Amino acid sequence: MDIAVPFAISASGLQAQRLRMNVISSNLANIHSTRAEQGGPYRRKDVIFAGVPMQTQPFERLLMVAGKPLQTVEVTQIIEDSREVKRIFDPGHPDATPDGFVSMPNINLMQEMVNLMTASRSYEANVTVIEAAKNMALKALEIGR
Repeated sequence: MDIAVPFAISASGLQAQRLRMNVISSNLANIHSTRAEQGGPYRRKDVIFAGVPMQTQPFERLLMVAGKPLQTVEVTQIIEDSREVKRIFDPGHPDATPDGFVSMPNINLMQEMVNLMTASRSYEANVTVIEAAKNMALKALEIGR
């Protein structure tokens, strides 16, 4: 197997999880934003991933995981959450409606923190794979000495 394969797979995972962490950070930063560019309160965003088959050598095509060829991770889109916004009663808020309600973002702090921890752990796992592949390559070079 080409030594670059595990690096390419893990690098795609690192990129995807880094983007996911950025989107989650944006959600957390806007948890109280009642005004967005498109009007209304900020809408929570989420990242959608997809597996993309790798361009591999003929021998590597024989390597299958769960009956599928080796794949990298790709972010296919960033979507807005379609759940309703929260309405809270705060007549003193500058964005309150005449009846005193304010539309707040549909962001759940606990959900975002769990998503952030999951993305962080996935990122760490990909770093560990890269380190392991690097160490295996170095050990293989030592065999030749």
